[in-house]
Amino acid sequence: MRHGALAPFRVRSFRFQWPADLLASWAFEMENLILGWYILVETGSVLLLTVFAALQYLGTMIAPLIGVAGDRVGHRNVLFAMRVVFTLSAAILMTLAFAHAITPLYVLIIVGLNGLLRPSDQGVRTALVAHTMPTEHLIGALAVARTTVDSARIAGALAGAGLFVALGLGPAYVFVTCFYLGGALLTLGVTGPRIVREGTGASGMPSPWQDLKEGVAYVLATPGVHATMWIALLVNATAFPLTNGLLPYVAKNIYGADETGLGYLVASFAAGALVGSIALMLAGARMRLARMMIVSSAAWYVALLVFAHAGGLSGGTTSLLLAGFMQSLCMVSLSAILMHTADPRFRGRVMGVRMLGIYGLPLGLLCAGALVGRIGFATTATLYAVTGLVLTILIAIRWRGQIWATRN
Repeated sequence: MRHGALAPFRVRSFRFQWPADLLASWAFEMENLILGWYILVETGSVLLLTVFAALQYLGTMIAPLIGVAGDRVGHRNVLFAMRVVFTLSAAILMTLAFAHAITPLYVLIIVGLNGLLRPSDQGVRTALVAHTMPTEHLIGALAVARTTVDSARIAGALAGAGLFVALGLGPAYVFVTCFYLGGALLTLGVTGPRIVREGTGASGMPSPWQDLKEGVAYVLATPGVHATMWIALLVNATAFPLTNGLLPYVAKNIYGADETGLGYLVASFAAGALVGSIALMLAGARMRLARMMIVSSAAWYVALLVFAHAGGLSGGTTSLLLAGFMQSLCMVSLSAILMHTADPRFRGRVMGVRMLGIYGLPLGLLCAGALVGRIGFATTATLYAVTGLVLTILIAIRWRGQIWATRN
């Protein structure tokens, strides 16, 4: 227990944060599947499906400011406030569904408002783990924390599909709302060190804009962090769109499957990611993280190439299993590099700048939606995967001194 994969649970704060993150992640995944299928069935438009997915990342441009807020008032307080907003948004959609007043327009509006905060959830929870966890357990803790996302994509996707089919939109959203509420309440049990900020001026604190400027300058001045940020932007623009926004289209229009088939595709990607997280829990401390990030990123794109040309549901689930495994190795390594490298005073701002990389996801989704309608899914996915693979290699060459150093 002291040195193994369960060591992070010796920290009381983590024992609250892990189930809180798990419930929030379940709610996210159930909501994604339920609303994504609803939009596709009601409108029949792959472009609107990608708009729906892109709206969830509308707040990427303000993510650095949320990181500043976490550094100033505490990451726990910011995370709790965001999850209260998610709960209220889900309750509104639930009420509209029961009143038979829900429409695709209302869904897109509420998802867009929710999307102002949602991109920052992962960054704030990662910074909170780094603040509350001893350094020797940080990699293992980040891997354990990642299992909340991966397991939610398995169980949450399957549960969301099952509830939607069996009960309908309104009753399914009762579960989504309750999960968000439970996650918010458990977040109150998380504790962290009080950060004392020194500053000048009447308030004794620098302005938020000065904090943000310092955070961006810190990222640009640290070569290893700089390279990691480019990888984050790249995978969000070229890898995640193929599995985060287009799977409902692939399930319905390519494989001819229903909601259950979509659940299988989502769950297979998540199952591979969960295995990857477990591997890092057990062996992460012995891995050279920068090398792992680059190698797993390249392998991720190779798996997506296979997925682009898979002949059916069985081939798609198998290739997504491998893609999910490589995705987990890449993203956990990326987060661990940032949190190991960053000064504790800058962790919130560094993760806020890292969340800017998610801005590539809505852009990639919108471009993919337009391209799929013109050249087809297989050609679009091939274009994205090849582009991502080539740019990953170029990043590895440009920052080879930091990535291939012995200690990395």
